[in-house]
Amino acid sequence: MPASAAAAPTAHVDTFARDRLPPSEALPEFLFELPELQLPPRLNCASELLDRWVRTGQGDRPCVIGVDGTCWSYAELQAQADRIARVLVEDLGLVPGNRVLLRGPNSPQMAACWFGTIKAGGIVVGTMPLLRARELQALIDKAQVSHALCDARLADELAAAKALCPSLRHVLHFGGAAKELETRAAAKPAGFDNVATAADDVALIAFTSGTTGVPKGTLHFHRDVMASVHCWPPHVLRARPDDVFIGSPPLAFTFGLGGLLVFPLAIGASTVLLEKASPELLLPAIERHRATVCFTAPTSYRAMAGAIAAARAAGNAPDLSSLRKCVSAGEALPAATRLLWHETTGIEIIDGIGSTELFHIFISADEQHAKPGATGLPVPGYRATVLGDDGRELPRGQVGRLAVKGPTGCKYLDDPRQAAYVQGGWNITGDAYLVDDDGQFVYQARTDDMIISGGYNIAGPEVEGALLLHPAVAECGVVGVPDEARGMLVKAFVVLKPGHEAGETMARELQDFVKQTIAPYKYPRAVEFRTSLPRTETGKLQRFRLRLE
Repeated sequence: MPASAAAAPTAHVDTFARDRLPPSEALPEFLFELPELQLPPRLNCASELLDRWVRTGQGDRPCVIGVDGTCWSYAELQAQADRIARVLVEDLGLVPGNRVLLRGPNSPQMAACWFGTIKAGGIVVGTMPLLRARELQALIDKAQVSHALCDARLADELAAAKALCPSLRHVLHFGGAAKELETRAAAKPAGFDNVATAADDVALIAFTSGTTGVPKGTLHFHRDVMASVHCWPPHVLRARPDDVFIGSPPLAFTFGLGGLLVFPLAIGASTVLLEKASPELLLPAIERHRATVCFTAPTSYRAMAGAIAAARAAGNAPDLSSLRKCVSAGEALPAATRLLWHETTGIEIIDGIGSTELFHIFISADEQHAKPGATGLPVPGYRATVLGDDGRELPRGQVGRLAVKGPTGCKYLDDPRQAAYVQGGWNITGDAYLVDDDGQFVYQARTDDMIISGGYNIAGPEVEGALLLHPAVAECGVVGVPDEARGMLVKAFVVLKPGHEAGETMARELQDFVKQTIAPYKYPRAVEFRTSLPRTETGKLQRFRLRLE
């Protein structure tokens, strides 16, 4: 890093996050085998992702695009981030290591807040926009958040949480009538000397998206952010500087932070940050912005494929000719959804599995190596294997626990669950996988979603994949429910497409269809029809809620 890119380290540092890292013996083994992963000891990821484009004379490149018509260049985003950093330090007394909660939908201003916090040496704590006061209170208390930058439209829930959180001393709102943050920032002079953070200083605390249990705070260093840039994107995604990224995951979710901010800026590309990106809004946004790379969940691809087909039948098909790369993660990609999207658009989805604990995708396959039903191979920079209950590697074809290690790894914030996630140097992701004859990793289920019925091990996602092949099924979820005779019973919750009638006749038709598609013993012995399924804000199916209902 050039000497001019960062200021000297600040004497007063908040060591809260560093003091609550897991002890060294509880950490996974970190691998830095790629030459690109030999990062310098002092590293501020804002300098590398944002400032270097301005420093090298490319500041006029388009960078972040918003739904309100905002289109900031790299230089304009840098200027706004620098001024926000000054507000945090000069007005709000932020010192390196303080935790800064960011609250708002995806937008250029949220991107500026993220970079402003990082530049000032703060630790970003991203939050999903739909979180309520009680949920915010839990995160603020866990991370001992001292500062918050919040969209004015989401102020009420944060205000209710702040009243119960003594650590949260400073809150500034952006947007709305007052534009508190913007007004303060506009009064600041240009430029800011980034804090010379260490590569292993904490840059962000990402809380798990909470499909089950209490969310865990995962700590990520500046080097983790940059390591993610050097692994999956260049080896699998292979995007270009002229690409326009777009997608649905929130920036508070590491899938969204990587795919919609870190990865495009790492190559000098531009990104469209949509406040709302449901399938019915994402599709026209792709057309309007001539987007080329899309990040979203399998359910969104399935819904968009249906919308495209309906539009074509009506004679007003959307123009998606700009789109060339489609990435799916967040939950398993059913083979039926992969096929449907390819038949509808001609584009092969790039599937991948990542986790909040490891920041982003670590097993994936590019378009040329995509295989229906398989996730892919370990991303360069990572190693993966399948372990039995005894901790030994299983032969190909046997289902076991997915174990991963690489340049990133699980570092929970002061959480005893570290011991369950990290075992023998491996990150144990909680996913059940097997390795097929081609060496590809094939997803079976979350380890706690395996259904043991009548002595058989049945993976709920496999049954879901079979159901999704039926032309009447829009979406579905499969779980095990208690049963006196079989121990557990396979139960399917099904949302039908318009024009199909729920009832016993449809239930029997779906059961027979599954019997003919996969091994008959796996068919759902109970079928319940729903108008919708419970999902997290990131699109993950909440199977634990189905089990409770």
